[in-house]
Amino acid sequence: MLSSHPGAPGNDLNIATVSVKPFAGQRPGTSGLRKKTKEFMQPGYVEAFVQSTFNAMRGSVSGDFNRSTLVVGGDGRFHTKEAIQKILHVAIGNEFGRVLVARGGILSTAAMSAVIRRRKAFGGLILSASHNTGGIDADFSIKYNVSNGGPAPEDITERIYEFTQFINHYYWFQWDDIEVNKVSMQTYALTEIEVFDPVADYTALMSELFDFDALRKFFQTGFRMVFDGMSGSTGLYATHILEEQLGAPKGTVINGIPLEDFAGEDSNPNPVYAASLVHRMEAHDAPDLGAANDADSGRNTILGRNIFVAPGDSLAVIAEYAGQLIPGYRNGLSGIARSMPTSTAADRVAKALKIPIYETPTGWKYFASLMDAGLCTVCGEEDFGMGSNHTREKDGFWAVLCWLSILCGLRTSVAEVMSKHWARFGRSYFQRHDYEGLSLSGANQMNEELRALLPGLAGKVFGSSRIAIADDFIYTDPVDHSVTPNAGIRVLLEDGSRVVSRLSGTGTQGATLRLSLERFTRQYDKDSSEMVAPLAVSIRQLLRLKERFNREDPDVIA
Repeated sequence: MLSSHPGAPGNDLNIATVSVKPFAGQRPGTSGLRKKTKEFMQPGYVEAFVQSTFNAMRGSVSGDFNRSTLVVGGDGRFHTKEAIQKILHVAIGNEFGRVLVARGGILSTAAMSAVIRRRKAFGGLILSASHNTGGIDADFSIKYNVSNGGPAPEDITERIYEFTQFINHYYWFQWDDIEVNKVSMQTYALTEIEVFDPVADYTALMSELFDFDALRKFFQTGFRMVFDGMSGSTGLYATHILEEQLGAPKGTVINGIPLEDFAGEDSNPNPVYAASLVHRMEAHDAPDLGAANDADSGRNTILGRNIFVAPGDSLAVIAEYAGQLIPGYRNGLSGIARSMPTSTAADRVAKALKIPIYETPTGWKYFASLMDAGLCTVCGEEDFGMGSNHTREKDGFWAVLCWLSILCGLRTSVAEVMSKHWARFGRSYFQRHDYEGLSLSGANQMNEELRALLPGLAGKVFGSSRIAIADDFIYTDPVDHSVTPNAGIRVLLEDGSRVVSRLSGTGTQGATLRLSLERFTRQYDKDSSEMVAPLAVSIRQLLRLKERFNREDPDVIA
């Protein structure tokens, strides 16, 4: 049986053992422990979860924590400052040898992964709820990333959860708040606290992958772009790299100052929440490139003048040109991976490059496994997440630099890049329709009833084609051969089109149904909404959304 008592630290170090009762529901998932902010504000809540995380990990460290390095930071949302203080005091109480905390507590998820890997840290605690709104009535999360820089795998998150169920105390360093707003080295008890520059490691990594000299010269030719930081952590990195390192004009980065509530908006960089950026790119004097990242820099969106690049297309184009135009990938790609709901555009590029394509469940840990094994180089998800083997997390700003490099190398427009790509590979018209705030029990019942229908759907008319295969996706990891069932329901059509139905696990209220609609054709000059409309009608009818939830129109179309 697991024990919640890892061995009491020395009593002469201002370290106290504080009693605490277990909190119900502290089960972390792929996105960490994600709850409403007010839950994390309960006395002892953060401390109990962090101590449980340390308890779960203690056995995997040789010589306990005194030789280990922990990284701490987040996207700057409401309650981050207070949570960081609690984490630091519990970490010192557990006698970590060293804790690296980002100055001001601001650290993007991609930068967290980079710091863990470059500094050979034991792991890190990320305070972020991705694109979800920040604020006292909004969302908060603590996620543990392991030594490869990626999210903790399920066996570790389940071990953490087991400890949360019977924890009865945590270790606390009795001291005032620790200064984290300026770069410094401090020692408390047996722990060295280093407050580090949050952009330094990440900028160094980007300069190794991309030709900064060429990009500086590109901006000097008059190339214009606009980057929307959406008031999250990415603004720090974008301002430093684009404006200070690459010489883009001041004002290239908008909404670049991190705010605790992200200016009261959802920071998801899709066309709905980044509507002002979309409108700017539709103007007669629009810049050459438009881009946005969400609060923690995981998700991204790419736009040209009057053109939006779908996530699957963006991954496919980056994979197509990375080996030619981006120095960090001049040796070629070992493989491409995409989440199952993501469009099949990258599959056709992989075939042309004669490299493997991997279709995984949604969740970055599946990509991390492939990258650790050297099987894939670039990867992407349907929800605007993208990255490569330079980290083990999605990296939205990396994707922006990829597109900047492609435009620099080709000296052409985003629209022309896409037209050339579609002419060669065909086009997957893709939209994702999200239905938010559904009854959780009703959504689960809908899924079960749909699963029961799957064996009899082959051959039936669906959209403008017929169903070839209907199944519940099962993934077998090619590295450890673990099996992930029930990863999303697929309806595959005879003409190469697809619909994927999946319930999302990243919200904090009710259920979110995500319908990924993909229609493949060699015609590439049509309207996306018009092309996927028959698929949308058919899947709504199959799921009986009107009857079940009195819903037809999605809350978000991305």
